[in-house]
Amino acid sequence: MSDVLELVDVSVVRDGRALVDDVSWSVKEGERWVILGPNGAGKTTLLNIASSYVFPSTGTARVLGERLGGVGTDVFELRPRIGIAGVAMADKLPKRQTVLQTVLTAAYGMTATWHENYEAVDEERARAFLDRLGMTEFLDRKFGTLSEGERKRTLIARAMMTDPELLLLDEPAAGLDLGGREDLVRRLGRLARDPYAPSMIMVTHHVEEIAPGFTHVLMIRQGKVLAAGPMETELSSRNLSLCFGLPLVVEHTGDRYTAHGLPLSP
Repeated sequence: MSDVLELVDVSVVRDGRALVDDVSWSVKEGERWVILGPNGAGKTTLLNIASSYVFPSTGTARVLGERLGGVGTDVFELRPRIGIAGVAMADKLPKRQTVLQTVLTAAYGMTATWHENYEAVDEERARAFLDRLGMTEFLDRKFGTLSEGERKRTLIARAMMTDPELLLLDEPAAGLDLGGREDLVRRLGRLARDPYAPSMIMVTHHVEEIAPGFTHVLMIRQGKVLAAGPMETELSSRNLSLCFGLPLVVEHTGDRYTAHGLPLSP
């Protein structure tokens, strides 16, 4: 399997501070990765490198075989090969557009409708992805009127429209209530288990949000990687405690993970 993402000794420095520090990491075709870490650890910076919107200050980053900043690399040709779903994308989308329009515009790399004419195959794809994510009954609803969970599912459908080779999910369950989270995790699990789905990277703070089918975990703290590898070996109580800076216990029940702190001594 070839690498869809390869970072070698990558650092990103802003205002004299390393957002990520000497990170080496690779993601291969078909892998589904979770990036875990506390606020400010560097999770979103890693995702921004993977999306080609942030270049390393030092080190080498290759995304889908293209070296960021390399001679001959055109990020505008690279970016349509990467699907992105997150708060930053949601903020760019017009609230007045329907759910179907919101997903369709991704076929042209746009955020808003203009005068483009969509082919029947585009609309069929958009409807199929929305149906897969439980959004068929919301096709004509305005994006701005959706609940947080409905909005997250619409964004994931939109990210899939260009048939990406790499799918990036930035805290997809953030802001959801318990029911909304569990519904989204169930749908992400179905996607993660699909052998035809793209390689996936998801950022989260919570192990409870890791969907079945995700295969690997990377833990980062203060810009440095603490652990990276298969979920079953690296998502341990020891590693999670080091990552979040307090004693934590990881439990694995069925195909889901939970974590909790140890009780304080009397």
